[in-house]
Amino acid sequence: MKMGRLDVKMFKIKNRRGFAAVCKDCLTEGQSREEAFARMVKAITRLEKKIRKK
Repeated sequence: MKMGRLDVKMFKIKNRRGFAAVCKDCLTEGQSREEAFARMVKAITRLEKKIRKK
């Protein structure tokens, strides 16, 4: 999946229920692909705010 200019890698977690998303040194988990992606959007937003603040 893509989020703006960033690539988000989605995969099924082995030995667990749910999916994970990895992008820009962030890892998020969710019960569905959509939930993992939504959490990734929030994580990247927080990360970019932190970078802009410096």
